[in-house]
Amino acid sequence: MARWLSAIGVTLFLTADVQADDRPVLLIMGDSLSAAYGIEQQTGWVSLLQARLDGKARVVNASISGETSSGAAARLPDLLGQHEPDIVVLELGGNDGLRGLPPRQFEANMAEMIEASQAAEAEVLLLGIDIPPNYGRAYRDAFTAVYTRLAEEFALPLVPFLLEGVALEEDLMQSDGIHPTAEAQPMILENVWPTLAPLLERNGAMTAEIDQD
Repeated sequence: MARWLSAIGVTLFLTADVQADDRPVLLIMGDSLSAAYGIEQQTGWVSLLQARLDGKARVVNASISGETSSGAAARLPDLLGQHEPDIVVLELGGNDGLRGLPPRQFEANMAEMIEASQAAEAEVLLLGIDIPPNYGRAYRDAFTAVYTRLAEEFALPLVPFLLEGVALEEDLMQSDGIHPTAEAQPMILENVWPTLAPLLERNGAMTAEIDQD
């Protein structure tokens, strides 16, 4: 009897582990905007996303302050192998733009990551950014056009501007004028959520049951 009960216990334990492993995995490759630069980690939009999901998906935040598209492209293969994500969120470009990287090189780096993610059978979400006006209109337009072009070429969902409703509000930006405050983070999550939720739903996260308040 004890052996029988033990076997049941093992079966239940294994079943629970399988169910836990069935949660979709969300890998976020970003820079300081997703790494909660200058604020408490738990107040960042990625942490708020994880709290909203309430265990219905596993969030892996691989964002690093100062990250570039080339740096992320070099790190991504190992992360794909380690975490086997269902969804990869690419929030990159700010540091490339601030360094004046040619838009075509930025585009090539991003395309490399998209192709690697899709080869690993992960869906990809692009989060677009903008760069300061002092870089000139022509460069800004060429840079931001990369996101639209990639979204069209690879048929990807796109959030055109991650900091919509935030970037031009002084009280929502830190003193450097580049990084959002803690108060801005819920707004950033709301910019991402409508486009991200269908991907999560499609991968089994049941977002319709998630409280968005």
